Amino acid sequence: MAFITSKKICPFKENKDLRINYKETKLLRKYITEQGKIIPGFVTGVSSKYQRKLTQEIKRARHMALLPYVYDIRHQ
Repeated sequence: MAFITSKKICPFKENKDLRINYKETKLLRKYITEQGKIIPGFVTGVSSKYQRKLTQEIKRARHMALLPYVYDIRHQ
């Protein structure tokens, strides 16, 4: 039994135009679950350098109230 895995390519290395910034909430929401947790890099394919930057900017956006800390399913 052989498992075929494809290597995930970091979207930030592939496309140099993508900038990780706390003001770009559409981009940051792609890396957050429905509960508000940050998705790890091995799932999304983001390299560790950009994962650290991404985590920092998500936390900064939460602090500036651009992103919620926790999504409450009951109030949707």
